[in-house]
Order: sequence, then structure tokens, then C-alpha cells
Amino acid sequence: MLNDNSTNSPSTPGGRTRHRRRPSDATSEDSKTNERNLLVDDRSKYKSMLIRAYSTIWMIGGFALIIYFGHLYITAMVVVIQVFMAKELFNLLRRAREDTRLPGFRLLNWHFFFTAMLFVYGRILSQRLVNTVTSDKFLYQLVSSLIKYHMVICYSLYIAGFMWFILTLKKKMYKYQFGQYAWTHMILIVVFTQSSFTVANIFEGIIWFLLPASLIVINDIAAYIVGFFFGRTPLIKLSPKKTWEGFIGASILTMISAFGLANVMGRYQWLTCPRTDLSTGWLHCDPGPLFKPESFTLPGWTPDWFPWKKVSILPVQGHALCLGLFSSIIAPFGGFFASGFKRAFKVKDFGDSIPGHGGITDRMDCQMVMAVFAYIFHQSFVVAQSISVDTIYDQILVNLTFEEQAALYMKLGQILQQRMIS
Repeated sequence: MLNDNSTNSPSTPGGRTRHRRRPSDATSEDSKTNERNLLVDDRSKYKSMLIRAYSTIWMIGGFALIIYFGHLYITAMVVVIQVFMAKELFNLLRRAREDTRLPGFRLLNWHFFFTAMLFVYGRILSQRLVNTVTSDKFLYQLVSSLIKYHMVICYSLYIAGFMWFILTLKKKMYKYQFGQYAWTHMILIVVFTQSSFTVANIFEGIIWFLLPASLIVINDIAAYIVGFFFGRTPLIKLSPKKTWEGFIGASILTMISAFGLANVMGRYQWLTCPRTDLSTGWLHCDPGPLFKPESFTLPGWTPDWFPWKKVSILPVQGHALCLGLFSSIIAPFGGFFASGFKRAFKVKDFGDSIPGHGGITDRMDCQMVMAVFAYIFHQSFVVAQSISVDTIYDQILVNLTFEEQAALYMKLGQILQQRMIS
């Protein structure tokens, strides 16, 4: 006689009963998997931490040296980072067997890359290039002509690449080639969108590049260290080693660092003055009210043992708190996006150029989100929305010929003389 269990549970031909896994069992197994992935339970965590720390020290040291050299060198660093990011992303969908049947196809990707670079940097740095060569009449006319026809040059290069792509299409390779074409354009959008905002931040004043970038680094290091020692609660499935303890602890430390770093950076003209040309000399400017300290007397209920009765605060520190809040709460989602992206393509890292960190793209995921926000925040809440003499002067130099500038000069002279007489 069969028992009751045989009527309820499906059995295999061999007579063994097969039990269906319940949802609660799956949940408990997933939680156990997440716990095994936490840094606090990782047996090799100290070795990986030493490798990561060694690479971090070298990166911070090199970064500080480039900051010391100034705006042009920082921009060159951004360009190098772009090249490495593009290389890593190009290789992500690369298939060696198909590429051998398409000679020169990789070169086409780089053609589009450098065309996009010419377009983006030409628009951002054109006015600063004009300001650099103003004293030389020949160079000034040459640069002015190049700027005038900049979009035509870039469009012609793009159309040449487009025709190159069409002429290289091969039967039975269409799907791969069009997939690579779309992938290339997506890479250009991702890489150059954030980099254009980054370079714009640099020339508005190094502080608007350095402070946001530093906050991302601090948040990343703080989240790693706090999670390393105290992390117990998984934060998100896309990144199993991220914990709530690391996320909250890093947010607090990042906000404190933002307030302190803004006070230090805001006192150096090298970091606060905007650069209007492409020279490398030292900068001197009026820092403006944003970087002038304001003293505040502490309230009467402050304890007597507290050493300070007055505190000096820069107005920029208030803006720094907003940047710190964004870098703590929103920017990490750039890292989560990158984690999901890597899982979709079943890769651990985008590359292996930085020991303990992965590739350049692995370190730039949050920076890309932060750079865009820093630019929008600066233009919306920091820059005065008014027409200045410098703005009109720059437009005259770029958009008018030498003869038109001379005619404008004579006309302004006549108007001013008439006003003085009347």
C-alpha cells in the first residue's frame, strides 16, 4: 500500500522523491551567499587590501603632482583616462575571430573616437585658445578660421567614417558590424559626455574639479574600510560586497571631509581662480565673496572648555556640503550601474591596468556621475547669471574679423565722445 507522501510528491523513475525548493529556502541560501561575499568574512581580504592600498597611494601621489602642474596638465590627464576607458570598453564586445575577417575595423572605432574628441574639446577650449594667441596676428587669424569651420571639419570627418563603415560591410558579418557601430557610439556618449563637463569644471577653477573628485575617492575608501571591518548587512545584490554599514559610515565621513576640504582649498588662488587661456603660469585673481572668510561668534551656551569662541567659515563650504551629499547618496549608483553592466557581460572588471582596482573604467564609474552634477550645480547656483565685460569681449574676439573689431572700436569711441560732450 502506498503512503500518503507518494501521492503528493512527484517521483523520479528510480523511485526517489524530488522535493521542490521553497521560496523561503531560496531566500535563506541567497542571504548565506551574500554573507560569504562580505569583506568582513573574506579570508584573503588583508592581502587584497594591501594591494589596493599600494595602488591607491601611487594614484593619489601622481594625481597630486598633476594638480600642482595646473589646468593644462589636468586636461591632458583627462584625455589619457578617456583613451584607456575607450580601449577597455571597445574590448568588452570584441571578438577576435570576427576581427580577423575585418582588417582595419578597430581603426574605424578610433577614427570616431578622435573625431568626437576634436568636436568636444574644440567647443570647450576654442575661446581659451584664442585668448592664448591674441598677441600673434598670424596665429590669431589661423585659429579664428579653424574655430569658424570647426563644425564643418568635425562633420566631414564623421561622414568619412560613416562612409568607411558602409564600404567595409561584409556578408554574414552585418549583425556583428552594426552591433559594433552602435556600441562605439554608446561609448562615445558615455565617455565624452562626462569628460566635457569635467574639463569645463577644470577651467572654471581647479577646486570645482578637485573637490568633487576628492569626495568620490574619500567616499569609496571610507565605504571600503568601514565595510572591511564592520560590514554585516548587504546593501544591494548588484554589488554583494557593499554593505549598509559601509554606505552610512562613508556618507558621514564624506560630509565632514567636504566641509573641511572646501575650507582648505578655498584659500589658494591656484585652485579657485578660473583659467581663461591655455597658459601654465601662476594665477592671481580676486577670489570673490565665495572664497572670502566670514567670522561667526559661537552662542553663549558653548562650554567654557571649548577652545574657540569664533569660527571662520568660507561661503563655499555650504556648497561643498551639497556636493558631499550627492557624492555620498547619489554618485554610488554609478558604481551600482557599472556592477550590473559587468554582470550582464559576465566580467569581473573592465580591465586590469590598476592592481587591486581593476581597470580605469572601474574607478571612473562614480566620477562620471559626479562630474556632470558638479558642472550643473556650479552653473546653476554658483556662477552669477549676468552678462559680463569679459563675456562680450570674448564674443567679439571669436565672432568678428579684425576689420569688424576695428570698426566696432571706432564706433564705440564716437559714442563715448558724444556722451562726454553732452
